[in-house]
Amino acid sequence: MKVFEYQQEFTLENGTTLPSLQIAYHTYGTLNAAKDNVVWICHALTANSDVADWWKGLVGEGWLINPEKYFIVCANILGSCYGTTGPVSNNPKTNEPYFATFPSVTIRDMVHAHILLRKQLQIDSIYLLMGGSMGGYQALEWCVMERNVIKNLFLIATSPSESAWGVSVHTAQRLAIEADPTWNEQRAGAGAKGLKAARAIGMLTYRNYKILHEKQTDPDPEKIDNFKASSYINYQGDKLVKRFNAYSYWLLTKSMDSHHLGRGRGGDLIKTLQSIQQPTLIIGIDSDILCPLDEQEFMATHMPNAALVAIGSAYGHDGFIIETKQITEHLDKWIGGLAD
Repeated sequence: MKVFEYQQEFTLENGTTLPSLQIAYHTYGTLNAAKDNVVWICHALTANSDVADWWKGLVGEGWLINPEKYFIVCANILGSCYGTTGPVSNNPKTNEPYFATFPSVTIRDMVHAHILLRKQLQIDSIYLLMGGSMGGYQALEWCVMERNVIKNLFLIATSPSESAWGVSVHTAQRLAIEADPTWNEQRAGAGAKGLKAARAIGMLTYRNYKILHEKQTDPDPEKIDNFKASSYINYQGDKLVKRFNAYSYWLLTKSMDSHHLGRGRGGDLIKTLQSIQQPTLIIGIDSDILCPLDEQEFMATHMPNAALVAIGSAYGHDGFIIETKQITEHLDKWIGGLAD
């Protein structure tokens, strides 16, 4: 992991300023002489900048997005707890962690931070911008904000605006965090039990009835407690608590709620989508209940140079991480067509 220190004030969309900014990022491969081999990947809610680790099967040596061919960049998002400035970072003005005093951020704020890093790395053109789920939110915003920088776009399991369903899920997750009696204590572990409950709520939307029924049904009809499904949900919650932070989770779900490409652009979502001229591949997952296929179909209808592919998966929203074989097949074919 590398770190870019931006030693100037960083103004957020809400007008608040951070006194400085730290951006954690990974790069793989080498920028070629023409500087036309950049693949920039935007990550989702609780991921980090090590994309070769969390998107195995698609990114990394031996896979389609290969550092032997591309210069691959992934930056940790603003507000996260994986190295970029966020609630657990020290406030330079107080030399104490921000915690609950960290200001609200939006997807656009995250993209503005990406742009600072892009300039620092002397990248003038991004051959392919990729993002799934919340990463797709960033990629869409970036295409609108820097139309001449982004050449091609790949989106999967994502949306041009947060749905009422998504806002409702996030609100339930934040209520779980806020119900933790330790929430807002001035320490990194505050709200841990609430974070576990929030992750449990999230798992119900990342997967779906069919896959949980198939994988987590107990074979013993006599059982009256300690069910396999309960163990699975508890395990997933504990796993996130060990690697993430409740302050960041609360903050980042808020940032997703405010995602709307038409905000500040006349409020016209369709018109904004029509302005995205980059060749775009959109993949939707037929069992996704968090960002359902309807949302990808809406984008494909209104983006003038977009192609839509629907893939089958039992894994719901998490299919964008799991179904790398199908994703590779369609993305490889589409990239091949770009060279024609």
